Amino acid sequence: MEKNLLVLLKEKRVFEPPKKLVQEANVTKWMKKKKIKNYEDLLKKAKDSEWFWKEAAKEIVSWKKPYKKVLEWKNHYAKWFVGAKYNIVFDALEKHKNKKKIAYIWEGEPEGEIKKISYKELNVQVNKLANALKKLGIKKGDRIGIYLPMIPELPVAMLACAKLGAVHSVVFSGFSANAFEERINDEQANLVITCDSFYRKGKTIPLKKQTDEALLEAPSVKNCIVIKRTGEEVPWNKKMDLWWHEITEKESSNCKTEILDANDPLFILYTSGTTGKPKGIIHAHGGYAVGTGITLKWVFDLKEKDIWWCAADVGWITGHSYIVYAPLILGATSVMYEGAPNFPEPDRWWEIVDRHKVSVLYTSPTAIRMFMHFGDEWLEKHSLKSLRLLGSVGEPINPEAWIWYHEKIGKGKCPIMDTWWQTETGSHCITPLPITPLKPGSATKPFPGIQADVYDKKGKPITNAGGELVLLNPWPGMLQGIYKNPEKYQKTYWEMYPEVYLAGDVARKDKDGYFWVQGRDSDVLKVAGHRIGNSEIESALVSHACVAEAAVIGKPDEIKGEKIAAYVILRKGTEVSDELKKELAKHVGKEIGKLARPSEIWFVDDLPKTRSGKIMRRIIKAKVLGQDTGNISTLSNPEAVEELLDAK
Repeated sequence: MEKNLLVLLKEKRVFEPPKKLVQEANVTKWMKKKKIKNYEDLLKKAKDSEWFWKEAAKEIVSWKKPYKKVLEWKNHYAKWFVGAKYNIVFDALEKHKNKKKIAYIWEGEPEGEIKKISYKELNVQVNKLANALKKLGIKKGDRIGIYLPMIPELPVAMLACAKLGAVHSVVFSGFSANAFEERINDEQANLVITCDSFYRKGKTIPLKKQTDEALLEAPSVKNCIVIKRTGEEVPWNKKMDLWWHEITEKESSNCKTEILDANDPLFILYTSGTTGKPKGIIHAHGGYAVGTGITLKWVFDLKEKDIWWCAADVGWITGHSYIVYAPLILGATSVMYEGAPNFPEPDRWWEIVDRHKVSVLYTSPTAIRMFMHFGDEWLEKHSLKSLRLLGSVGEPINPEAWIWYHEKIGKGKCPIMDTWWQTETGSHCITPLPITPLKPGSATKPFPGIQADVYDKKGKPITNAGGELVLLNPWPGMLQGIYKNPEKYQKTYWEMYPEVYLAGDVARKDKDGYFWVQGRDSDVLKVAGHRIGNSEIESALVSHACVAEAAVIGKPDEIKGEKIAAYVILRKGTEVSDELKKELAKHVGKEIGKLARPSEIWFVDDLPKTRSGKIMRRIIKAKVLGQDTGNISTLSNPEAVEELLDAK
């Protein structure tokens, strides 16, 4: 019988939320209206999930025709707000269409390139493109492949598709031509949108050239719309290619928004595909609008005067939900940045925060650890005094990075909203609110209206032991299936525990009901009969003053089954030595126990990562064991794979 995952990392610190923040929080004001006394009462009351989501919808959306039923749940598929007529564009754009308020503050990577786009201007741009798309025959249900960097035309393109009822599918601009081709062929895209090239770390990336490569074997695509970003010359196919500025220039600034069913598809977003064929995750207009809108309003407490910066890429679900749709639904001002976080210097982000007076910042643990690696001197050049709230997304954040983020970026006054969710969930599922006491490294408790638990392999709830993270009830932002693959949908999420959503992450729940996500289920070590989470060992390593990042894998061992091998990036200025290896192994033993001490420690300059910043342990393991690494074109730094063999 397989044992439960061991819990080795002990974190006992608790950070209470500032009283003023609690008093003025959006969720506090809502609770007062509903006569709900405190956070725990809110979670208890919201266990009546249909009541809760009905109330949440009132805060976020305006239906064109009211729904007849809150939820229809059948064979693991959820339909929310059944019978409602709706289009997410009504709330994301039309209700703000005459406002002079800034929707996006955009910075290009070249310094000094800044644009401010009002809601009124955004509405005009969306309508012009939507009218141009209609003339090209685009209609409800058509699929549009979007292959763009972080430029303002990206949300414009998404909104124009949504306005017509077309289904957009954004592919991250860092992906290869092959990755784009695979996705547009799977969805049988009718049209694609790209740009000539864009800036990244001082160079230009030829995106139109890559698009052309993808289109060589994509027969369903009839047209390619091209944005002039850098002005570089590009190959041109007169039968297919169209300049964005030319087709939109003379179009009307008015365009009727298609009235849809609330459960009509809004977009398909493909998972990265580093472990097999990408899955096309489907999200719909109505439930997704409610889920993303209420979570942003409550978790990050956005107010009228806030400047919000979700420092992700729109090519990922974080960008879809919290750069495009939710901020626009709330009428917020968002920052968008095109380039690398460390270009031309490692303090580019902090320049942006100060320049635009960013008040709420949402980023990944990978980014935080990267800035830790650069050193505090880059932060000391900037005040960061405009910040009032911070957030973390994308992977579990280790306590050391959490504390550094809190003290160095937040100056000890900004609570960290450590959010757990997925492409499939659409919006935050386990997350603090500004009224939640925080434990470094824990995503705290489920968002109101969502119930979660940790199960052992037999499907029994467990506490203070690692197991499978599950969600127990449907929620509005959840996926509406995998595109053209219902069998995979059932097998992936519902086969292991019938009627309970399997997240694919291992986690533990402590005695206070706080959740500690430990990473993907596939990233579990089996050492001498014990199951150990990689992330706990990595957290222990990163808590050492010399370590910036770490990845831990298991290597075959005749006696133990697996031995622990750690690949470590040191902080700048640290010298490599065998003494340091011994010191790090001893440090891990002290932090979480001798069982978790690495048998091998290797020093590297970089680790293979996805474009969203996740370290790819699977690829590290395959490379160092001499196995096939599979497709590495979707990595942000494929060169790091070969460099693993030069580890010291």
